[in-house]
Amino acid sequence: MLKIWTDGSCLGNPGPGGWAFIATNGTETAERSGYEKNTTNNQMELTAVIRALNAARKHNEVEIHTDSQYVKNGTQIWLAQWKNNNWKTAAKKPVKNKELWQQLDAIVQTKKIHWVWVKGHAGNEMNERCDELARHAAESAK
Repeated sequence: MLKIWTDGSCLGNPGPGGWAFIATNGTETAERSGYEKNTTNNQMELTAVIRALNAARKHNEVEIHTDSQYVKNGTQIWLAQWKNNNWKTAAKKPVKNKELWQQLDAIVQTKKIHWVWVKGHAGNEMNERCDELARHAAESAK
């Protein structure tokens, strides 16, 4: 199974931001990153997962490691409720980052995804490397 680590970073929130992912099949590893000039941390966290899953289009089953509770809970818990509520939160407010959530939802429907939450900045080697890539990308956006 393809294992993927993702991370997003933002300098200022909103401000310049970066996203990154690392994917490995056990023998080969690929790193990708990019940036946006004006964004938020949550947008970069979502973008990292979207970019990673788009890159993994040949894989029907993947394991996503993220330090973002926003992404993990959003996908596993909130997304179905938002869709049922016409993209409104439980408080009847519009869902933030709706377009990114819709992109992610479309991809998630085509794959079996195992979500793994990892504590950020806690020494997980792949998460730390992903954080470094995302921060570097965000700095490039300045």
